[in-house]
Amino acid sequence: MSHAPVMLDEVCAALDVRDGSRIVDCTFGAGGYSRAILAHEGVSLLGLDRDPTVMPHVEQLRDAFGARFSFVQTPFSGLEAAIASQGWDGVEGVVLDVGVSSMQIDNAERGFSFMRNGPLDMRMSDSGPTAADAVNLLSAQELTSIFRNYGEERGARRAAAAIVAARADAPFTTTGALAELLANVLGAGWQKIHPATRVFQALRIYVNDELGELSRALLAAERVLVPTGRLVVVAFHSLEDRIVKQFFRERAEQPSQGSRHIPQDSAAEFAPSFSLLSRKAIKPGEAEVSKNPRARSARLRAGVREDAAPFSTQPVGFAGIPDLDTLEAMI
Repeated sequence: MSHAPVMLDEVCAALDVRDGSRIVDCTFGAGGYSRAILAHEGVSLLGLDRDPTVMPHVEQLRDAFGARFSFVQTPFSGLEAAIASQGWDGVEGVVLDVGVSSMQIDNAERGFSFMRNGPLDMRMSDSGPTAADAVNLLSAQELTSIFRNYGEERGARRAAAAIVAARADAPFTTTGALAELLANVLGAGWQKIHPATRVFQALRIYVNDELGELSRALLAAERVLVPTGRLVVVAFHSLEDRIVKQFFRERAEQPSQGSRHIPQDSAAEFAPSFSLLSRKAIKPGEAEVSKNPRARSARLRAGVREDAAPFSTQPVGFAGIPDLDTLEAMI
């Protein structure tokens, strides 16, 4: 299946690309957004992606657009360093299409999907711990926390206990073996959603630190956008969208009783760093969903950078979940 950029028209409209703009596509993928943005004359675009398999698409855009297009292989939390490498002092637009791409899901060797048996990997890059490392080395308590927080799996404790018991006989190495176990443990009476769905989602988010990456990228975008610049984010599940929604709301709306970032006694001095293009998330149209069912869960949120200084905020985190450095030290 070829990769179709989700909500392409809505993303371009929200970015409001002008001639001479400097835009960063933080999730380059197959280059769908980048190609559409570069269609505007005089636009310079920097693509970011940590997945090394995107390079054929990178070369296509280099051939098509020459010096107006550049690329840096990095997670999108590396936004500031990537911009500095281009000699830019700010940008007029940042776009993020958060989550796993169709190219990654459809490649069994990447281990993202239980629909095709393959190595239990799930890494978006070519380095760091794999999903197999996580399920074979982490404790039942740690796995429970990952499944519960990142997958919202009600049977998190049962799934973790079953994994720990099964790996005592043989380590997990394939997506099929893990999916079969989860179907047996969590699958009583399942109909629409495969029992492994939420655990696989949780492992993918954990192995790639997706929520931490997202929150760090949002904070970086706030720092690098020039006044009137646009930040556009497309998210695909509730955990991501909740982070994006909270980020924009805290920066655009006067707090009635203070917030965890703005003391109550200074609420009257609140200076928004963003204004919202829409208070509610923008959803894909019926025509797009009918052509691309994976677009169904997409939610677009966007804001315009104001003159105020960036907020002081820490990236999100969850108690009880070991960081990836801890897991890597166990390998």
